[in-house]
Amino acid sequence: MVPDIAQLKEKYSALPIDALLREFLERYNERIALASSLGAEDQVLTDLVLKLKPTARIFILDTGRLPQETYLTMEATMEKYQFKYEVYCPNNSQLEQLQREYGPNLFYKSIEHRKLCCQVRKLEPLQRVLKTVDVWITGLRREQAVTRTDIEIIEWDETNQLLKLNPLADWTTEQVWQYIKANQVPYNKLHDLNYPSIGCAPCTRAIQSGEHERAGRWWWEAPEHKECGLHRRRTAETRKEVI
Repeated sequence: MVPDIAQLKEKYSALPIDALLREFLERYNERIALASSLGAEDQVLTDLVLKLKPTARIFILDTGRLPQETYLTMEATMEKYQFKYEVYCPNNSQLEQLQREYGPNLFYKSIEHRKLCCQVRKLEPLQRVLKTVDVWITGLRREQAVTRTDIEIIEWDETNQLLKLNPLADWTTEQVWQYIKANQVPYNKLHDLNYPSIGCAPCTRAIQSGEHERAGRWWWEAPEHKECGLHRRRTAETRKEVI
C-alpha cells in the first residue's frame, strides 16, 4: 500500500534533520536502512544516524571495483563508530558471465555496456537489500547533478515500491563539509584530490577547476546520462522514468 506522501511531507519535511531521522528510525526500526557509498554526504548521514541509533542498518554495495581509499574510509568509519556495515556484493555467476562476454572494461564502449555493468555490480545487489526494508535513506542533494534538481526530502520510490528519505536534499556542498569538519567525521581522502563524487575506480576521475562536482563520474558521457540506475525515478501518475 502506497503511503500518503503529501501527509508525510506536511508532517515531517520541515523538521530539523536529527528530528526527521529520529522519527523515521523509531517508526520503521529494522525496516529502514541507510545506503552508503562512503562519500561525503553518506558519511554525514552515518554520523547522524549512529548518534541517534547505534544499531541502525547501514549498507554498502561493494562492486569489486572501488578505490582503495574507499575501503580505507570504510575501515576508519567502522573503527570510529564501533559498528559493522551490511555489505552486498555482485552475484558471482552474473559477474562471471559479464566478464566472459564483455571483458573487464566494457563500460567505456557504450552507455548500454556501462549500464549493464552497473546492473550487475550495483543494481542487483541493491534489489536484494531493498527487499528487506520499507524505507531507504540516501545522501542525494539537489545541487549534485542535473538529474537530481527536483528530488524531495520524502519521496515514494515507485520503481522499488518503498519510501525514500533524502534528508540532505537541500544541503549545499559547503554545509556538508562544515558538518564533517565540526564533527570530525572520517571521509574519503580522494575528496582532498578534487574527487567530489566517488564511485568505481575506472569510472571516476578528479575534476578540473570550474567543472561540476559530478563531472568526474562517467566523464565520457553527457551529463543527463550520469546515473547508474540506483536512483531511477518513475512517478505513479505518469510511469515516466527519470534517470
